[in-house]
Formats: sequence, structure tokens, C-alpha cells
Amino acid sequence: MKSIVSYCILILLPVVLFSQKEGKIITEYGKTFNVVQPDFKTDKNSEFKAVFDVGRTFKDSSKVNALINTAARYLNMHVGAGVPFDKLKVALVIHGSAANDILNNTKYKAKYGIDNPNAGLVSALSEKGVQIILCGQTAAHRNITKQDALPEIKFALSAMTALVQLQNENYRLINF
Repeated sequence: MKSIVSYCILILLPVVLFSQKEGKIITEYGKTFNVVQPDFKTDKNSEFKAVFDVGRTFKDSSKVNALINTAARYLNMHVGAGVPFDKLKVALVIHGSAANDILNNTKYKAKYGIDNPNAGLVSALSEKGVQIILCGQTAAHRNITKQDALPEIKFALSAMTALVQLQNENYRLINF
């Protein structure tokens, strides 16, 4: 009996300690892990301005784009660590194949046969003040009009323009 209990503890303890938790800001997306006593301390008084360069999608069109979901993780993780929400400023610059992930449901369904799984995530991000910007060059190349995109999407001249402009506004580039 003692060995069964020990075995259960050995198996379940990592699951409990390292399981993902729901976010406080965007509850449906952006789950994070709890990091206990990190050595590199988070400066909770600093402003965290980040621009995510999202230029690709993934093979499974039935799942949210993990790179877009990273913006939700960023918000949830920092608020969970004690950074005030008003210190967080986030933008996504979408280009390349990721442009398909911001299509409205009609266009997405025509392309993939299902509703856009990113629609709820994009809406939730936008409601929290995240700017979601589509490269106008990508849009023109892929024949994506403003009517084809989700309503929260802003069109820019180009991804390069948006990335430079946001960095000029002291946003820090995060590129995966």
C-alpha cells in the first residue's frame, strides 16, 4: 500500500506542480505555467510594450495559431506575476501565411471548411486593447480585403512599416 501511495505521489506531483493555469485577463486562451521564485526578477513597475511578429501559420487549421495565442499568454503571465494590467501594451503584426488566420468566418470556411478558430482569440485580445495589424502587402498579395478580415484587424502599409513604427514607439520586438 505504501508503495502505491508513493507511486501516485511521484506521478501526480509533477502534474500538480507544472500544470497550466487559466489566465486572469484572457481566460479562454493563453494558459501559463506558474514559476516559483524565479532568479531573474520581473520589474513590476516597468512598462511592458511588446510587438509580436507573426508571419506563419501551422498545418492544423482547426486550432488557434500558437503565435497569436502567445499574446494572450503574455498578458496572462505578466498580470499573474503581479505586473499591473495598465503597464502592458501589446501589438501583433500579422503577415505571410498567418494572414489566413485573421480571415472572417465566411472566408475561413470557404478556404478550410470550418469557422475560424482564431476569431474568439482575436476578439478577446482586441477587447483588452491589443492592436492586431495586418500587413497591407500580404493582404494585397493574397487578395484579402477589409471585408474578408475579422472586424478587429487594422490594415497597415506593410508589416515592415508597422514593426518599425511600433519599435519607434518603444515596443520591443518579439519574433519566433
